[in-house]
Formats: sequence, C-alpha cells, structure tokens
Amino acid sequence: METTFTTLGRLRHRTITLIEGLSIDQLNKIPQGFNNNITWNTAHLVAAMQRLCYKRSDVPLRVSETFFQRYKPESKPEHEVDERALNEIKELLISSINQLKEDYHAGIFKTYTPFTTRYGVDVANVDDAIRFLPFHEGLHMGYIQAMKKLV
Repeated sequence: METTFTTLGRLRHRTITLIEGLSIDQLNKIPQGFNNNITWNTAHLVAAMQRLCYKRSDVPLRVSETFFQRYKPESKPEHEVDERALNEIKELLISSINQLKEDYHAGIFKTYTPFTTRYGVDVANVDDAIRFLPFHEGLHMGYIQAMKKLV
C-alpha cells in the first residue's frame, strides 16, 4: 500500500502544480461544455476520497460536512472560491493523503460497504478503495488539463 500512498502524494502535488499561475477567475470559470470548474475538480479529489475511504467505512469524515457536501460526487459549483478557500483546498490535498495514510496504519478502517464504481470496478474494502484512487485522481487531472485550455 505504501507505493499507492506515494503515488497519491505525487498526484496531489502535480495537481497543485497544474493550477499554479491560474487566476481566481480562471479557477472559478465553468468552461462551455462542462458542468463544473477547475476548483471543483481539485476539491472533489478530497471529497471523493473521504466518501470512498471514510464514509464507506463508517468512520467520521476528516473534512467539514460543508466541504464534503460542496465537492462530493454529483455536486456542482454553487459559489466562487476566493484565495482563502483555494489555499484551504491546496492544504487539504496534501494533508488528507497524510491523514489517510496515518489512519490506515492505525487500523481504523474495520468495516466497509462494498460497491461497484460507475467504471465497473468492484470495491470490496478500503484497500480496494485506496488502490482505486489514483485512477480517479488521473481522471480529474485530465479534466483540469482540458479546462486549462479553455479558461
């Protein structure tokens, strides 16, 4: 699992690099043909991980309920973020992976509600969920890269 945690950390740092240099307006703009924006895709990585690993394991979320509701799967941007909120998202990108690794090694994920992703991947336990995360992160990094060309 250590390799997956390392990969996730690298992906999160790469995501931050992808959005560096973009203005708040660019980050908040919803490009034509999309239903969300770069900020939502970035924050969604944190919310989706919370759902996949914590919520499905009946473990309390490590982010606020407000943050989770704003960026969970099937949500859409309802407000623009400012510099403060953007910094919080960047911080959570890194700290949430570190927290997941710590919680995983502490053995807090004892139960899991299995499911099949919309991509046909069976996720039976938290190990499967963690191994699925790099695929999901890569998908949203692709959306971010596409949106950068349009904003």
